[in-house]
Amino acid sequence: MGLLKKNKKKKPLKIHGGAGGEQSPYRPQANEKFPPCIKACPSGNDIRGWLSTIAQRERLGLSVDEACEKAWLIEMETNPMPSIMGRVCPHPCEDGCNRQEKDGAVAINSVERFFGDYALEHDLKAPTLDTGEACDEKIAVVGSGPSGMSCAYQLARRGYKVTVYESLPKLGGMLRYGIPEYRLPRDVIDAEYQRVADLGVEFKCGVTIGKDITFDDLKQDHAAVFVAIGAHQGRLLRCPGEEGGGVYTGTEFLRLANAGDNPEVGENVIVIGGGDTAIDAARVTLRLGHDAAGVSRRLGSNVTILYRRTRDEMPAIEREIEEALEEDIKLEYLAAPAKIVRDESGKVVKMVVQHMELGEPDDSGRRRPVPIEGKLSEIDCDTVITAVSQAPDTTSLGAFEETGWMDADEWGRTGIDKVWTGGDNVNLGLATNAVGQGRVAAESIHATLRGTEPKNLGHGPDIGTDRLLLDFYDPKPRAERTVMSPADRLADPIVEIDKGISDELALAEVDRCFSCGLCFGCERCWMYCTPACFKKVQAPALGDFFTINMDTCNGCKKCDEECPCGFLDMV
Repeated sequence: MGLLKKNKKKKPLKIHGGAGGEQSPYRPQANEKFPPCIKACPSGNDIRGWLSTIAQRERLGLSVDEACEKAWLIEMETNPMPSIMGRVCPHPCEDGCNRQEKDGAVAINSVERFFGDYALEHDLKAPTLDTGEACDEKIAVVGSGPSGMSCAYQLARRGYKVTVYESLPKLGGMLRYGIPEYRLPRDVIDAEYQRVADLGVEFKCGVTIGKDITFDDLKQDHAAVFVAIGAHQGRLLRCPGEEGGGVYTGTEFLRLANAGDNPEVGENVIVIGGGDTAIDAARVTLRLGHDAAGVSRRLGSNVTILYRRTRDEMPAIEREIEEALEEDIKLEYLAAPAKIVRDESGKVVKMVVQHMELGEPDDSGRRRPVPIEGKLSEIDCDTVITAVSQAPDTTSLGAFEETGWMDADEWGRTGIDKVWTGGDNVNLGLATNAVGQGRVAAESIHATLRGTEPKNLGHGPDIGTDRLLLDFYDPKPRAERTVMSPADRLADPIVEIDKGISDELALAEVDRCFSCGLCFGCERCWMYCTPACFKKVQAPALGDFFTINMDTCNGCKKCDEECPCGFLDMV
């Protein structure tokens, strides 16, 4: 970013036309602000950076291909899996986007998928990072989900010898065994993981720490250990009739289905819960009734989701809820299981449902569901999937006395010598949270091994719409993804149903970014500056389009008033 040229000794200048020859103390200053999209991204991605790189490609002298590659490289600084995250991330960044105040948030996640797929199609290689010194210590990463992969990537690109230990047969953790294939194609997982492997990361699947290798031996053989085992252990309902056949936890059911084992379900299935696992389990149940050619193997299942609160409180991704309803999955609100009824043979035959009402807010900020005394009903069912919560199984590591959540500070440090952690075994969150935690832990591990302090996580001042000139930006409709019809997507149980946006729409969508808080070369300061203080940079770079000659500035404030993105301040 080009900084303004400041006078070592400021001379008082007269405002042209000022009454009585008044002198202005004001001078413009270039101050990059922190946009809300970046602040809302748990991975810490420079969203404005890659949107602007593509949007300003002509000003920067870049071809479309060059701009897409540069945008991808910016993303790869913080996230090694743009194509994956472009599919599964519920994009909290868009909730923070300032463009919401005009005509809808920029479709950030769709653009992320666009250049993530571009990188896969063009076989772009992961960038390394020159630290200026040899970083060749051995690091162990336990778990190959998004947090483990993020940590492994950041350490491997610095030169460390990283080995990832995965207890399951294939890589990916919850990305592979928790997210259905129709949402996340397995070839996308394989391709982005292979890119990390190409950095020299060694993967050992089917190896369980605490069983095949002791945790103490792991610590002894490595300079650092990053634990990212996730939260694969589903929680039970603790209601009568739960124990026995016909009842699965959500994580167990999805793990079996995603591994190709096709868990047995009946014709009437009840799913308990309101999160993403519940929605995924319900939708996968429908798809178990068809083979890859779309031929029905049995009558279609009648699937009902019970949720103890209302639609407004459901934590699942809104789009996933809508698609489930389109597929004729029933949603019963303010309903909770009271008893699972079995026949004499032990087969599940029905569920007794307790109806609820909302009371006062609980610790989560949502209104607490309260049972309505005496209000019960029955629903016929032969299969129950409980997706109410999940937890990590840390006892499997053979290193902790009891299972539970792992404690970590902001850098992923556990307080145990040589051990860092991140991901769902710290707290349940989005995949993007896990990616961010893995990156931050890698930076902490690197700093510890080099005897330095990790970089400050802080950012500059925030910028909101009060600093923007919204009328400067032309209204433009938001790009929306193309999604297959319910009939077409149910005909093939593994086809990817979300087709994203076209290349043409992606290239148009980046132009909707306001470039909040960073110069994008609109030239208004240059056009409106009467004393001609602003001079164009001959070889512009992102955020660096002008310099200012402070000697000719008369402090009229016009540049600040006309800057649409809030980059300039008068001080």
